[in-house]
Amino acid sequence: MIPLASHEDFVRLDHVTRTFPGGGGVEDLSLSVPRGSFTVLLGPSGCGKSTTLRLIAGLETPDRGRVEIGGRDVTALPPAARGLSVVFQSYALFPHLTVAENIVFGLKVRRVPRAERDRKLKEALHLTGLETYEDRRPAALSGGQRQRVALARAIVADHPLCLMDEPLSNLDAKLRHAVRQDIRALQRRLGMTVIYVTHDQTEAMGMADQVILLRNGCIEQQGTPADLYMTPATAFAAGFVGTPPMALIPAPRLLPDVAAERHLMAGVRAEDLRVRPAGEGRLGARVTAAEFLGAETFLYLTLEGGEEMVARVPGRFEPAAGTTLSLDWEPGAVHVFEWDSGRRVPSLAPA
Repeated sequence: MIPLASHEDFVRLDHVTRTFPGGGGVEDLSLSVPRGSFTVLLGPSGCGKSTTLRLIAGLETPDRGRVEIGGRDVTALPPAARGLSVVFQSYALFPHLTVAENIVFGLKVRRVPRAERDRKLKEALHLTGLETYEDRRPAALSGGQRQRVALARAIVADHPLCLMDEPLSNLDAKLRHAVRQDIRALQRRLGMTVIYVTHDQTEAMGMADQVILLRNGCIEQQGTPADLYMTPATAFAAGFVGTPPMALIPAPRLLPDVAAERHLMAGVRAEDLRVRPAGEGRLGARVTAAEFLGAETFLYLTLEGGEEMVARVPGRFEPAAGTTLSLDWEPGAVHVFEWDSGRRVPSLAPA
């Protein structure tokens, strides 16, 4: 069994650079992943998150910098010598082998004794809920079941570090949610360190102990999901994390005491906006559309100055398109950023 979690750094990248002729990669990237944590590399396509994972896995070699796993310098080591498992977006299952044969294939290649293979297989089948599927072939499985086979294969390897590269992107929304819960529960039960790549901020917010938000090959912000949501360090982080994303407009529109020449932008989370009858709030708006989602409604609004915002209203509230209303908010709900750098302005942002 994998050792229980501790708070020491287990994976470290120290000033790592890996660039490609056509662009992309990472530049002077330094990060640390605590042992036993679930760390998510989050960001849009091309931000460097998969490159970072491949550098840790040994599938890419850095141009500069150092990669450490468990206190060892593994920068020049091949993947097989790094003590890790990888779960890819594609399930990478052998179609002619059964579920059980796919799971223990790596153990057979390493000549693990039969009794130990059987023990590990039984445990992995139980943990992933595949006990009744061991004799089936991949073609007879659903997408979620195939991904569980890939997870079971990582479990029997018994490595303390598991890397996952967008493992749920081929599943539909309902299955993604179910398998997401399975992965998180398994990680906690086994105490393994997981580094998980995704562009889906819902996955990141729902699974991670630590989120590392990447942009253009550099770290934009890292911290707990709550850190990124409640105190985004940059305008990019504010707009990328959250559903719907925070809309940013000239700061004087939300904070009248801010002089226009300061070149600041500001935003309010959709759930922090309060919808009032026309003329009773601080900011006039016109309804563009209303999207009823059951427990809440998203109101898509155009402000008096032409800017667009979204308000999240509890329950059902569907005013007709063109309806005028007003918006209000608590003073501490406003997030402020510099126009040029995008950096947060703490003195004007909520505590």
